[in-house]
Amino acid sequence: RGLDLPLLIGGATTSRQHTAVKVAPEYGNPTVHVLDASRVVGVVSALLDPERRATLNDENLVDQERLRVQHAARDAKPMLAIAEARARRTPVEWRAEDLAVPAFLGLRQIERQPLEELVPAIDWTFFFHVWELKGKYPAILDDPRLGAAARELFANGQELLDRIVHERLLEARGVYGFWPANADGDDIVLFTDEDRDQELARFPMLRQQADHQDERPNRSLADFVAPLETGLRDYVGAFAVTAGVGTDELAGAFEAENDDYNAILTKALADRLAESFATVLHERVRREWYQTETLTPEQLIAEKHRGIRPAFGYPACPDHTEKGTLFDLLGARELGIELTEHFAMTPTAAVSGIYLGHPASKYFAVGRVAPDQVADYAARKGSSVEVVERWLAPNLGYTP
Repeated sequence: RGLDLPLLIGGATTSRQHTAVKVAPEYGNPTVHVLDASRVVGVVSALLDPERRATLNDENLVDQERLRVQHAARDAKPMLAIAEARARRTPVEWRAEDLAVPAFLGLRQIERQPLEELVPAIDWTFFFHVWELKGKYPAILDDPRLGAAARELFANGQELLDRIVHERLLEARGVYGFWPANADGDDIVLFTDEDRDQELARFPMLRQQADHQDERPNRSLADFVAPLETGLRDYVGAFAVTAGVGTDELAGAFEAENDDYNAILTKALADRLAESFATVLHERVRREWYQTETLTPEQLIAEKHRGIRPAFGYPACPDHTEKGTLFDLLGARELGIELTEHFAMTPTAAVSGIYLGHPASKYFAVGRVAPDQVADYAARKGSSVEVVERWLAPNLGYTP
């Protein structure tokens, strides 16, 4: 089409590697990956300056070539057949005493979560990342190079956060629940009640297929739920939360005053509150399920606890489309949390996922998957291979 413009690619479902491998080689102009819209300003400023544009483009081209070489090397590594990968599943000693019974079964809604309860659990490190200030909080405040900018940004963020909390400018809502569950192969099955004879929802899971060439297992999230054949009664939780109700209105008010800084600040704070909400709710869930000790905010942020809350679209379960099943299970739309046609959550300051409580459960990355698992996964989902390949494109270990 003769376009002579830089191309900026960003958002939660994109990556620097995908941009380097799949997009940049097809386009002759600068093609830059940016993590989210709030980071575009710095990139565009550089692109508008002829000297800085040349530097940015040269550095970007070198980095993208490195990523392409890295990607090619990754694809050259051997993979296991899915049957062999399943034979090397996570070794778990299934014992009834490790399968705690939740305090209740079914759903509970949180229609108005007090924001002041979320503030202590905010992970400020990622707040600074939004503004391209790389460093851990609170050390970044004393960084010789970044400290002055970080302190000014933090002060402005605290001032606006105080307003948001005390004037209730944003609203946090959520829903969570527990259900009887077991693993059926690589699927996690939730049942309507303790009779476990009526299926409520089924989440097909993917499994690592890389040949580690050592003793490491090939993990799947289904490994952390008691298999049906054990006869043990396990449970799984699920959740969806947002702290973004009112974000568009507040940011829009700032934008109407040509105050883009506070508009971006609003969105960054809403994101932090949503992540904090997920952290605080997970602690409540663990107390209502199996946790006895009380953790500090620092321990919560560092996830020094039993159990995980994997989110669909992330490394352990990279298929975003499973959010559809999750939202139907939770009735999340009744709280105003919606999914776009590409399964992005709105408001964007939202977090959702499932809860796994077994002591062996841990986070991992599925990584590359081979055609045999994709075909098997598509059959389990009741979908076509072509559709699954489209949604799992970043994980495919082959070219369809």
